[in-house]
Amino acid sequence: MILSDQEFYHIVSYVKGRYGIDLSQKKVLVSGRLENYLLRQGFQSYEEYITQVEKNSGGAEAANLINVLTTNHTYFMREFIHFEYMNKTVLPWIKAKESRGQRDVRIWSAAASTGEEPYTIQMVLKDFFGLETGWDTQILATDVSTRVLQKAKKGVYLAEQIEPLPDTWKRRYFKAVSREEYQICEEIRKKIVFRQFNLMDDIPFRGLFHIVFLRNVMIYFDEETKAKLLNRIYQHMAEGGYLFIGTTESIDKAATPFQYVQPSIYRKMA
Repeated sequence: MILSDQEFYHIVSYVKGRYGIDLSQKKVLVSGRLENYLLRQGFQSYEEYITQVEKNSGGAEAANLINVLTTNHTYFMREFIHFEYMNKTVLPWIKAKESRGQRDVRIWSAAASTGEEPYTIQMVLKDFFGLETGWDTQILATDVSTRVLQKAKKGVYLAEQIEPLPDTWKRRYFKAVSREEYQICEEIRKKIVFRQFNLMDDIPFRGLFHIVFLRNVMIYFDEETKAKLLNRIYQHMAEGGYLFIGTTESIDKAATPFQYVQPSIYRKMA
């Protein structure tokens, strides 16, 4: 099955408009990932497929398109400097800010992938607050891919995947489900709300976030798309809230009101 330039740009245009992802330089990737799927599903051409997707952008084929095309590479303790900074600086700020109020810790993992990031965040929270009562530490974890969210909700990982975690965490928060697999304990899993969400859509979540993790996803967006997304997120963050992005990513300081704290860490300040 040959992907013509016309078909390729049709797919690129749809994905860019719907999800903000720029695949204009990824023809080999698009062809390689879609060809076998289209053949298995009985499509005769890429054009037939993308036309079907466009007819029902909320349907199964549209979901499968983004599941097939997106790369969801993540792992436990990725960019651990962020979790250290959160534990030493951000959580003490939240604790002081909220200790006399509702004691609500509002955190959003905005590109949660297969769950390693939000589960790590939740374990950091568990260690920080310990046995203190009255704190609501349930966090929101979203991703555009329904496939990775299904895996994230199960919370099952290979022994080699959890190897980077501290031994105390592995003993306390994981249980063996087979000789090679371990599952996050229910105590941690029930503290995370997983939702499918497209970052190009209006943000519907109630409340203002103290922390937003938006790591290693903006590499797929052009500068205009990044700026619009960051400005939407800014409006949904509490005053003083912290934004964490990937350590290889950057923000155009002139395009958003976020204030620079240190590489890959920004803050909402008046």
